[in-house]
Amino acid sequence: MSKLNGAKKVEYGSLNSKCKEQYNFQKISAVLADYGYATIKLSDDWKGADFIAQSMKGEGFLKVQLKARFTVARKYEEHKDLYVAFPVDLKIGQWCIYPHNEMINLLKEAGLYLNTKSWTKQGGEYSVPKIPKQLKKLLENYMIG
Repeated sequence: MSKLNGAKKVEYGSLNSKCKEQYNFQKISAVLADYGYATIKLSDDWKGADFIAQSMKGEGFLKVQLKARFTVARKYEEHKDLYVAFPVDLKIGQWCIYPHNEMINLLKEAGLYLNTKSWTKQGGEYSVPKIPKQLKKLLENYMIG
């Protein structure tokens, strides 16, 4: 049998959205394993989470919403202990994982994004594909990988 039946490394950009989510789950799972967490993919969102990250040291678990980019959303505010994870740089395996409601508070304190039309009038969600300098400073403590 040939190596992986002749499979070649996949190009992330060629994947559909469901495959990208699965790819990202596998990548964040590998990074979280380095920090002592095992992951469990949920078949459907549970309390806002796409997956659970359980501490291998018995220190509890994290409920995590997986995103392709930085995101905050009003619909997640009701979930008091929800984390959001997104890839910062897939090539080097850098990720950001932050407590959602804590990030909302940090954004309020910094006067960032929560006065935008997308947050105030268009469904209460804000996301950015690339991290601007102001936001990067807020995310520094949440970078892993």
